Amino acid sequence: DRISTVEFDKNGDYVAVGDRGGRIVIFETKDGKNTADQHYSRNQLEQLDYVSLNHPEYRYKTEFQSHEPEFDYLKSLEIEEKINKLKWCTSLSGSLFILSTNDKTIKLWKVKDRKVKKAREIDSPHQLLSSENTLLSERSFMNEQGIPSFANGNHVESGANSIFPSQEPRSKIANYEDTAYARCRRVYAHAHDFNINSLSNNSDGETFISADDLRINLWNLEVSNQSFSIIDMKPSNMEELTDESTEFSRLSLHFVVRGEVITSAEFHPIHCNLLAYSSSRGFIRLVDMRQSALCDYSARIFQDEECHGSRSFLTEIVASITDIKFPVDGRHILSRDYMNLKLWDMHMDSSPVATFKIHEHLRPKVACNLSMQLCDLYNNDSIFDKFECCLSGDGLHFATGSYSNLLRIFFHGGGSDEGATIEASKDPNRLAASFLSLISSGLITEKHSLVKQ
Repeated sequence: DRISTVEFDKNGDYVAVGDRGGRIVIFETKDGKNTADQHYSRNQLEQLDYVSLNHPEYRYKTEFQSHEPEFDYLKSLEIEEKINKLKWCTSLSGSLFILSTNDKTIKLWKVKDRKVKKAREIDSPHQLLSSENTLLSERSFMNEQGIPSFANGNHVESGANSIFPSQEPRSKIANYEDTAYARCRRVYAHAHDFNINSLSNNSDGETFISADDLRINLWNLEVSNQSFSIIDMKPSNMEELTDESTEFSRLSLHFVVRGEVITSAEFHPIHCNLLAYSSSRGFIRLVDMRQSALCDYSARIFQDEECHGSRSFLTEIVASITDIKFPVDGRHILSRDYMNLKLWDMHMDSSPVATFKIHEHLRPKVACNLSMQLCDLYNNDSIFDKFECCLSGDGLHFATGSYSNLLRIFFHGGGSDEGATIEASKDPNRLAASFLSLISSGLITEKHSLVKQ
């Protein structure tokens, strides 16, 4: 099945992949964990710059079925098993904890390594010795001369009178193998009327939020039967809404014209009382949960004043923010709409500090006229496509997707907002051309590119 979401853990040691069939596959790094408590020799530290340029390699760890297809009999609505979001949870033990969600139900999974005892097969044509007696022969049925015995007390003779004149069992001992197994610890259900679009863990390690089109709920990881609705944008007149089984694109279209929906929500990486959420009207709201139990109206609004002048029907749609991310330091907010990738400063809400153009060929050349490309995208529903964004560990490099298997990468502080384009392809010639574009744009050095290739 097709991949629906990918999520790395904080240190990059593990990556979880969710697909449309409700499965989760976990991979781990081949070279061990990249934790801070590793000790390096002087020679290793001198080679650290070179080592960091290599591609990280991941190996298969485990997989499990997270969600199954369901049916809501009260609403006559089919709930597919597709994994929408994955989030790693902080753990002080050796186990891994991960949150997964489909459209309606959130689950907390515990993945733990354990040793499994497995018996090796006996290479004997007669199979007179059972597997149990073979495993026990090393411990309980070994006499002083080292001659194994049957359960009835008879001995296996050697030499010409042996029942196995030329054959001896080769492997008779069970060995232990490390394997990982997943167990569902909590199920958080029946709290969302619309499809869940966001999950975010709090820095306190105890709570998380889940967001759908109209509501954001606050959960405690240890309590699965109760949540608190901290943001509720449900209109008083529900007749303005389309049917609840309608796809997200059509629901968003109604609210672009008549109202507003929540498109993404994220906790601040440092301050556990702060969270931000974006909307289909192009707004980012930063709320402080200490001010009020209900955060609907006590919010600081980030909006680009230059883009909120005279707006047409299609520009209202493309202004919808589809994803937001905090860097590790929590100083900025990265947002993605259909046409742009914007970087916001937490201390300045009137305009972004940097704007990176994504789909310039679709932008109308004349402001008062609608682009024919945008009209075509609206007719085939492509204008409602949802693009996500991500940041590097230092918070200076940003990446987001585009059409035709293209990936756009930008660098903040380099003096240029042009960025570079990489094509996701297995063709080495195409990959080489993509890395050359990175070198020409100054995003990576020539030495870096040689190692990458």
